[in-house]
Amino acid sequence: MYNNHTVGVVIPCYRVEKEIAAVIAQLPAFIDRIIAVDDAGPDGTAAVLDAMNDPRLIVIRHDTNQGVGGAMASGFDKALDLNLDVVVKIDGDGQMAPEHIVDLIDPLRAGICDYAKGNRFLHFRELRRMPLVRQFGNILLTFLTKVASGYWHIFDPQNGFVAIGRPYLVTLDLDRIRRRRYFFENEMLIQLNIVGARVLDCPMPAKYGNETSSLKISHILSYYPYLLLRGYFSRLYHRHVLRDFSIIIPLYFFGFSLFAFGVVFGINAWVTSARLGVATPTGTVMIAVLPLILGFQMLMQGLMLEILQSPRADSAASRTERSRGRADERSDLSSS
Repeated sequence: MYNNHTVGVVIPCYRVEKEIAAVIAQLPAFIDRIIAVDDAGPDGTAAVLDAMNDPRLIVIRHDTNQGVGGAMASGFDKALDLNLDVVVKIDGDGQMAPEHIVDLIDPLRAGICDYAKGNRFLHFRELRRMPLVRQFGNILLTFLTKVASGYWHIFDPQNGFVAIGRPYLVTLDLDRIRRRRYFFENEMLIQLNIVGARVLDCPMPAKYGNETSSLKISHILSYYPYLLLRGYFSRLYHRHVLRDFSIIIPLYFFGFSLFAFGVVFGINAWVTSARLGVATPTGTVMIAVLPLILGFQMLMQGLMLEILQSPRADSAASRTERSRGRADERSDLSSS
């Protein structure tokens, strides 16, 4: 238990025969439950877990490999059954330092955020050791995930060192996370934005050895953009239509319609003019240009509103100001 909060750690385990014992042994003593999910790996991970005698350890076994999304869904299900207050996800390959778990839990406990995640790009010394392919892949995925999730202030969305409190863990669609397999972190952010969870980036160093990166640029381009696009439209519909109809939707709809009309009409007018060999009339040009400009402005306005409405973690100053405001209100009520 950590400051009167029960804490559990979920570890997805796949091909971590050599590292998993050390990872579990290094977990802090305040961890109440360690949920290791054996994701049907072909190595000896299952045997290593069976040989461990840590009384906090609970092992969940998959008959078939379900990817990190499936492993986390199983771990989260168990954490909810155990009524844990805070759940931390850490990998079983030893790349995440267990001593930094408190850096994720403290903001949750203090009410600063509802979901804390690591950001390796805030640790400049360790960042130099990150393979270039990972840096490029993370930068690309960061921009795409910002658009899809609506969290424009975060970076390094693929960082799986995360912590979440029970109040927001119960809101997640774990079946959807299970189906996303390796899209786990991105799907979490999309769902959390829909319910208005505040997300905080925490500086978090990563350790890299001689392992081969599994992050393939071809895999990113073929797999992630489609899922991010689906997640983007799902988030817009659930957050800005079903939960609270927002001006953002009309801005996007009419902005895109006008912009598309201007592009299509303009191209058609240009092709017609080129085929006939005559100059395009000024009025025809304006019919294309005005919707194009107006549509672009509406799209940008909708985007700016999304950025402004992105749920952000509380700063110390804002919490102090709110506390002062509540104290002033109580003082006014007592004096009236």
